[in-house]
Amino acid sequence: MYQETLVILKPDALERNLIGTLIKYYEDAGLLILDMRYYRGVDEGLLRKHYPDTMALSVGLKAQRAVPTIRDPEAHGVKVLRNLRKYFSRGPVLAIKIGGEEAISEVRRVTGYTDPATAEKGTIRGDLGIDSIEKSTEEGRAVENLVHASGTIEEAEAELKLWLP
Repeated sequence: MYQETLVILKPDALERNLIGTLIKYYEDAGLLILDMRYYRGVDEGLLRKHYPDTMALSVGLKAQRAVPTIRDPEAHGVKVLRNLRKYFSRGPVLAIKIGGEEAISEVRRVTGYTDPATAEKGTIRGDLGIDSIEKSTEEGRAVENLVHASGTIEEAEAELKLWLP
């Protein structure tokens, strides 16, 4: 089934000059680049809509899988969301609308698991990632994993309206 989804190249991707390299991963998978918007800076309101506080528990549980010593995943998730917003606002990002057959799952497959330290080789994060959830947790910051990719049809629709209206 044809789908459209959102990918955001995060500040570390742009700082490392990986725009072309990352787009090539998606194009090599047969996906189409349909639209792009370059954000010099992302305002707090947009980031709060993209990463709402209601995500705290799910984000905290994902971190807890990587760092089992996390005792209160929801409280940890609140910190992670705050750090994600700070990370996204530290520099430019590139929002990209991608289309293709089963685009949402294909983009997620190409992107790789959230934690670059455990992402499969052959994926963006597995090949190019240089951070880990464990290290970022120890340092009290967001994991720098190059790319955001929508996870569901509902997420993709909402995020595309938010970032590429």
